This record gives sequence, C-alpha cells and structure tokens, in this order.
Amino acid sequence: MTDRTIFKAILRYFAGEVIDFSDYEVDLSELTEFQRKVLEEVRNIPYGETISYQELACRIGSEGAARAVGGAVAKNPYPIIIPCHRVVSSSGIGGFCGETCGEKVELKRKMLEMEANYKKERKR
Repeated sequence: MTDRTIFKAILRYFAGEVIDFSDYEVDLSELTEFQRKVLEEVRNIPYGETISYQELACRIGSEGAARAVGGAVAKNPYPIIIPCHRVVSSSGIGGFCGETCGEKVELKRKMLEMEANYKKERKR
C-alpha cells in the first residue's frame, strides 16, 4: 500500500470512519525484539477497546513488565496504524507518543472518546 493510501485512511479514521489498519505493512526492524513483540500485540486491540500496560505485558508473557511495555509503546513509529492510544494506565489515560501530558495526550483522549462513542452508537 502506498503512503498516499495510508494518509487517506488516517484522514478517514479522524473523520470518524472505523478503519482496520492491521493490513498495512509496517517496518519495525529498527526496534528490539521485545519492542516488536509489544507493538505486534498492540495491533490486536480492537477499535473502541482499551487495555492497560499491565494487561499488555501479560498478553506477551512478560507479567510485571508494565513499565518496559510502556517504554516499548512510546517507541511506536506508527501511531494510529499501530493503535498505541488504546493502551492506558491502570490509574488513568497514560501517555501518548512518548509524552505524559500536553497536546499529544489530549489527542489520545479525543481518539479514545471518538472510538468509544462509535461503539456506544453501534449498541443502540
């Protein structure tokens, strides 16, 4: 798929369309094996759902490694395509794109709200 196709899909996502990015190829070769494992599991989180860093650590067989998982998620070179915004802290929203406050975290909050609202509408 071309960069243009990915860009259009991202625009459609922000317009509120449910987009499955799992078919888009990503190059994670510059990451460690652990980081790749974490991000590959993140790709399995469905639209409109969240999991905690601790739950993600358990899913990859690294119980107790929530902090390391958080560090791996922060290294995500493809936010949105690898939906790291769906990984949250057990005590709140957590960070986004390597930041724990500010505009990026606010964007994460808006994406989670958009996805949750869509899910609520579908249940009606």
